[in-house]
Amino acid sequence: MDLRQHTIQLSATHGAAASQPGDGGAMSSELYLAVCGGKKEEAMALLRRPHYGGAPADDRAAGIHQVSAKRNNVLHLAAEHGHDELIHDLVSFGGKSLLSAQNSALDTPLHCAARAGHCKAVSVLVQLAMDYGDESTLWCKNAAGDTALHLAARLGHGVAVEAMVSAASGLASEVNDAGVSPLYLAVMSRSVPAVRAITTNCRDASAAGPSSQNALHAAVFQGSEMVSLLLEWKPRGPSLASQADDTGSTPLHFASSDGDRSVVGAILSASPPCAVRVRDSAGLSALHVAAGMGHARVARALIEACPDATELQDDRGGTFVHAAAMGGHSEVVRLAIKKPMLGGGGLLNTQDGDGNTPLHLAVAAREPAIAEALLWTGQVRAEVTNNDGHTPLDLAAKSTDFYSMVSLVVTLTAFGAQFRPQRRDHVQRWDSRNITKAIEKTSDSLAVVAVLVAGVAFTAANNLPGSYEQEGNTKGMAVLRRMTIFKCFLILDSVALVTSILAVVLLVYGKASRSARSWKSFAAALHCIWMSLISMLLAFYAAIAAVTSAVGVYDIRVFVVNLVLVVLFIVLSAFVSPPVSHLIMCKFLWQCGFRGRQGGVVRRRISQQYPVVGAFVFNLLLFRAAHYVILFAGFIIVSTLRGGSDVT
Repeated sequence: MDLRQHTIQLSATHGAAASQPGDGGAMSSELYLAVCGGKKEEAMALLRRPHYGGAPADDRAAGIHQVSAKRNNVLHLAAEHGHDELIHDLVSFGGKSLLSAQNSALDTPLHCAARAGHCKAVSVLVQLAMDYGDESTLWCKNAAGDTALHLAARLGHGVAVEAMVSAASGLASEVNDAGVSPLYLAVMSRSVPAVRAITTNCRDASAAGPSSQNALHAAVFQGSEMVSLLLEWKPRGPSLASQADDTGSTPLHFASSDGDRSVVGAILSASPPCAVRVRDSAGLSALHVAAGMGHARVARALIEACPDATELQDDRGGTFVHAAAMGGHSEVVRLAIKKPMLGGGGLLNTQDGDGNTPLHLAVAAREPAIAEALLWTGQVRAEVTNNDGHTPLDLAAKSTDFYSMVSLVVTLTAFGAQFRPQRRDHVQRWDSRNITKAIEKTSDSLAVVAVLVAGVAFTAANNLPGSYEQEGNTKGMAVLRRMTIFKCFLILDSVALVTSILAVVLLVYGKASRSARSWKSFAAALHCIWMSLISMLLAFYAAIAAVTSAVGVYDIRVFVVNLVLVVLFIVLSAFVSPPVSHLIMCKFLWQCGFRGRQGGVVRRRISQQYPVVGAFVFNLLLFRAAHYVILFAGFIIVSTLRGGSDVT
């Protein structure tokens, strides 16, 4: 098709569209630009021009019905651009039929003004419709079933909403094709003026939203002010707070999931206590929801409003404590622990439909802090089996993370937890292949570090601080050999050299042996490397202290060295060790080694299923104890040398 044929076809199509009933043909560019620009005199002059747009001379209003590409007439364009003075003149010139004219999307001029947020234009169009007795214009719906009020509410134009509901309060009861009311849209737009305008003027307004939600469902996520407006509103029919959506969730469920204490409190104050007992399609109450999300303050408020809601169980038989334990929310679990009136041990030992207690779920969620909190109560039974025959200690084997597994096993064993009865040859050991691979990869790096420390220590021994005597019988002897701090340097440097060499030997042996017990040499090497690093750091301090005399510099050195040691210990304790307290680890060792025959049984079973746990705990305690000793000894030595006369 060539360009001429294409042009002819477009012209024919455009002419056919322009000849549809209810319009006066295609709008000229001059008129379109004049109306959009608000040029009232120019626009009206064009409309009054004889034979304008091909119309007969005696039809002076023919131009008023011309339409744009979207079938907008001049009043649509004036409303969309907010030219309220031009709107008056156009309606006076063309008559009230312009007010109800619809474009290709079935929008009236009022729709256009409401969508654009031109509040004054909306007020003018509403007033003109009332003056001409054409109130039905306000009720016109576009292709989506939206009235102009829907559009103004969706975009949060509060003044426009006020203008329409003041003239026709019944508009607020209309819903669009999606079943959504203007009030719901106003809430979603976060426009407090729009919501206030509807709730103040329209008692019969609809609050419907999608999926059978109401405006209060949406308001709980918009803040307490919006919620208060809707709760103060007294519509006909059931209260908004008591209505549930398609999933059976009430606004209280929504608010409990969000965790805003003020919103939950507002809904509770406007609802009877039994509202907390309402359960959704999965059997979850608002307390279950709050507990599952970890909102402890909200859970506390719900319990205070309706204490017996703690007895509610979901469709799987779980209480709110189960939900909190499964989600790893220790604050909510502690809330149940601190309130004996909630059922005490009965609630904490309740089994769900799968036979799991909250302790089972805490272990399955890899939450040792929750397990410890439950066990400290002395009411939780750690030997209870679920429907699969597993105790909480059996479930610890499913943890793939080493630190989580260690924390759970140590915590449960410390409080006397038991394994399920089974043949010893059927016991499945915890998969430690990842630990073995990590040891093999780390050994190479640690060996390099140990060699570097040995090299530094050897170099420091051959380049003594203070240099050597140059004359006399003592030629070649260290100048500072009689100073106590220098002797400390020699001892610390020797310790650093020996321990680093020992670490290299242990790492090489463990790498070469590739035996099941190679991790023991790796653990010993770690202790040696740590001791060599600390010794090298203290030797550096001793060397500097031996050759300087400024008291201020001395004090700064002491502070820096001690600070480094403390920071190192904190970092290692926080990030390179499981979150288990010293007391729990000591209780674990007591259960495994100091309870006679019973302790031997526990130790044998732990070592069979979790072979590295006992050794790991012992080495971790040894490391921490050694560090405390180093810190204490360091402070004592520094204080002694600081006050000694030989520190110059």
